[in-house]
Amino acid sequence: MSYSIKEIADMMQVTTSTIRYWDNEGLLPHVNKVSGRRVFEDKDFKWLRVLNCMKKINMPIKKIKEYVKLAEKGDSTLQERYDLILEQKQIIKNEIEDLKKCLQEFEYKEWYYKTAIEADTEKVVENITSSCPTLEVDKIPKNKKGGN
Repeated sequence: MSYSIKEIADMMQVTTSTIRYWDNEGLLPHVNKVSGRRVFEDKDFKWLRVLNCMKKINMPIKKIKEYVKLAEKGDSTLQERYDLILEQKQIIKNEIEDLKKCLQEFEYKEWYYKTAIEADTEKVVENITSSCPTLEVDKIPKNKKGGN
């Protein structure tokens, strides 16, 4: 089946300008053009999914281009592509850990404000929590009003 750029963009939940950008950057080497228009086929979805993942994780365009060039060369670049994917996977894992810490901090702030609102003052929270400054992620005190 054939798909227009608009249909593909909707399916991928990106803008048509994103798809055009990918094409202009040489990231869609196998997409056919008919009368100057991009025509996508079912076979293109596998590649589009990979590009979309790379976009979502903010992989640098330089790295994406490197991956595309390696893929175009075929089997002789399997190890290089594997290494590139492993490198990016570790970056993703590191970002997930950072996001978990941010989530924990925001959960603390949620508890903090909920507790302060219930007491109608922040002083009650300040009395519950430590006054010792730290760069550690704040934790919700156990068995305290408003805590878990």
